[in-house]
Order: sequence, then C-alpha cells, then structure tokens
Amino acid sequence: MAGKSSSAKAPVLKTRLRVTCGRDIALGPGKVELLALLLETKSLNQAARRMDMSYMRAWKLIKTMEKCFRKPVVVAARGGKAGGGMKVTETGRLALSLYQEMEANALKSIETPWQRLQELLRT
Repeated sequence: MAGKSSSAKAPVLKTRLRVTCGRDIALGPGKVELLALLLETKSLNQAARRMDMSYMRAWKLIKTMEKCFRKPVVVAARGGKAGGGMKVTETGRLALSLYQEMEANALKSIETPWQRLQELLRT
C-alpha cells in the first residue's frame, strides 16, 4: 500500500484519570489495578508481583489511598493458619467501581472525536 509504513501500529487511546487529594493521588490507573488484583488474589504480595512491583511500593500505594479516603479501602489480616492476606473493603470496592464507571463514561464521551482523529493518524 502506498504511503503506509509496515512498522506503524494501529493507534490506541488510553485514559489516565487521576483523583487527587492535595498532592497525593488517591486513585489512578496503578492504584485501580492494584485494588482489582487484591480483589482477585487477596494478597498484596501476589498483586505486587503480578504488577511487577515491589511489595514495599505496593504497600506505599495502599498507605497513600488510606490517607485520602475517609474509611479504609483495604484491611490486612496477619498470618497464621489461614496465612493472612488483604481484603478490599466495601469502600475500596465502591471506589474501584466508580473509577471504572468514570473511565468507561470518559471513553464513551470521546468516541466520535477519537474516530475522527484516527483518520488523521498513520496506521
């Protein structure tokens, strides 16, 4: 095809919503992914590993969220026979759900201009 580069890839639109509280980011793509993985794995260690981040970095993200929300977003359980773990609270689940809803609505609202913009881009 004339004028098309074989190395070009189809353009992708990515939203990156961030909810800030002062200088802290209460929620953003990384924290949302961490909460979703905590729901799935119930383990901060496993969630951090799946995100290719250190346990300490994941713990810092949790601590930042805890500073920003009125109620806890997660609760930790110490080890023992059950092995401990981390549970996303109702506040955390609601925050995750609302963020995902806002993200979906944002994408929906820019669908038409995005389609028009794609026509201007190389593919």
